[in-house]
Amino acid sequence: MSEHTNKQYTSDLETTRSLFLQMGGLVEAMVKDGMEALATGDLSLVDQVREREKEVNRLEVEIDERIGLLIARNQPTAGDLRLLLSVSKMLTDMERCGDEAEKIAKMARRLHESDVRYEPVVELRHMAGFVTTMIRDSLDAFARQDPLHAAQVVRNDKEVDKEWKGSLRHIITYMIEDPRTISRSIDLIFIARALERIGDHAKNMSERVIYMVRGDDVRHTGIKNTERLARGEPIDEDSEV
Repeated sequence: MSEHTNKQYTSDLETTRSLFLQMGGLVEAMVKDGMEALATGDLSLVDQVREREKEVNRLEVEIDERIGLLIARNQPTAGDLRLLLSVSKMLTDMERCGDEAEKIAKMARRLHESDVRYEPVVELRHMAGFVTTMIRDSLDAFARQDPLHAAQVVRNDKEVDKEWKGSLRHIITYMIEDPRTISRSIDLIFIARALERIGDHAKNMSERVIYMVRGDDVRHTGIKNTERLARGEPIDEDSEV
């Protein structure tokens, strides 16, 4: 490449990275605001989440177009190609996190606008804190190109799964004790499920960070081998998948 072309290419790569991080920050805020609306009944936050969802969708399209142009015009190799392919995959997960956050906000509105008395579930706030941290940590791992930090996010997904099961048990008990709560309890289950899916998407993004940095696809390898590959070590064939 000429010097000018090379500088433009480097600048375009950095812009793509920055836009993805901006998109991630919006999604993290959406999850927090959706849960705050659920806890406090501040329904202005629901409208804020929906506005941010539009911006997230716009960024998804823009970043996708940028990636396509960068690959077509510059034919990047090795690390740069892995970066662009990884962002392309992570875009889908991040956009879906935004979709789940919007679902949470809509459920919060429905719960607070209903005539029945609403009681927030403590586990859901704890679970929400866990998954927003996972999003933030996956973005941090991406920004710093830190596969070890990304591997920790993958491990943390197991804790989110435990929180999901615990919340489900709690909500079902709540329904059994008072059948009048069934309708709103079902909404709470949908919220818990949305949070669990956000954790899954954060895990997926972190796996892509490991691929981006190390060149290893750690999907379906099991957490122990994921951590080994993140450290640059060979996998243990006897480790459970």
